[in-house]
Amino acid sequence: MNAYQATYPIAVMCRTLCVSPAGYYAWRSRPPSARAQSDAALLQRIRTIHACSYSTYGAPRIRAELSAGGRHVGCKRIARLMRAAGLAGVSRRRGIRTTRRDPDGRRAPDLVERNFSVPAVDRLWVADITYVPTVAGFLFLAVVLDAFSRRVVGWSMANHLRAELVLDALDIRSRCRPGRRRRRTRSCRRSRSVAGERSAPPD
Repeated sequence: MNAYQATYPIAVMCRTLCVSPAGYYAWRSRPPSARAQSDAALLQRIRTIHACSYSTYGAPRIRAELSAGGRHVGCKRIARLMRAAGLAGVSRRRGIRTTRRDPDGRRAPDLVERNFSVPAVDRLWVADITYVPTVAGFLFLAVVLDAFSRRVVGWSMANHLRAELVLDALDIRSRCRPGRRRRRTRSCRRSRSVAGERSAPPD
C-alpha cells in the first residue's frame, strides 16, 4: 500500500484488501518488532561476512563464522535472510548430466541377462563412464572391468562424451592382449552411432 498510495487512495486500497484504515495507520506508526530488529542486525553481519569471503560463502559457512564469533544462529534463518537480500554463495561443483537417452532410439539388448557370474577371466567385460571435476573443467573417464577378476582391463579419459571415449578404452585392452578375436561393437550416445572393429572377449 505504501508503494501505491500516490496512485490510489488509502481508503480504496484498505476497502479492497479488507483492512481498516485505522489498522493500516497503526501498523505504519508501530516500531519494528524485536524479531525484525534482530533480523536486521543479523543481516548486516551476514553481509559483512559474505563480502569478506568475496561473495563465496553460503549459509553453512556463514553460520560457522557466526558460531566462531560466539553467535549461534540456525542455518535456515541465515538462508532465509540471504534469500530475501539476494545473497548467495558459490559452489565449486556444478551439476552435469552425463547421459542423454534418445527416446526414439532402440534400446541395447541385455546380452548377459544381468548375470555377472563367470567361471574365468576374459569371459565378460563390463564398462561404465563417470566424470571427474578438475580446475580446468570436467574430464570423462571410461573404464572396462573384467567381471571375473574385478580388475580394470582398459580405461580412457577425455573432455568429451563421444563414442571414441569408450572405444579407446577397449583399444587399451586389445593392445595389452594382442591377438584377440575381433567383434563388431557399437556405442550410442547423444543419438549418434559409431561402429568399428574392436576386440572383445570370446562368447
